[in-house]
Amino acid sequence: MKSRLRFTRSRLESAHHDDPLAGVANLFDASLAFIVAMALALFSVLGSTDLLSADATWTLTRQTADGELEVVSKTQQQVKVERVTDRQLSGQGERLGTAYRLPDGQVVYVPEQEGGAK
Repeated sequence: MKSRLRFTRSRLESAHHDDPLAGVANLFDASLAFIVAMALALFSVLGSTDLLSADATWTLTRQTADGELEVVSKTQQQVKVERVTDRQLSGQGERLGTAYRLPDGQVVYVPEQEGGAK
């Protein structure tokens, strides 16, 4: 009778080891750790840890899917999104300088010197 119980126990233990879904939880844990590691590596490589800092100030420009340009500014806890348009505005103001577009597409701003001389 004792040998019969021993045989039953070993059969149950082998069924537990052959379960194909036993490793799914381990795969989920490994993938979650991999995602966190990749996110940390991305932030450290790009040097953009300031994106998560509460007291950081930064400005980011991005182009939306429909081609509009957006300027995203963060000053401490406040995030402001402005859309850039090609509308012409009018009003009173002071001329600050001149902008030039280089052949490679880069825009260079040259401020005017004091006294109005160029």
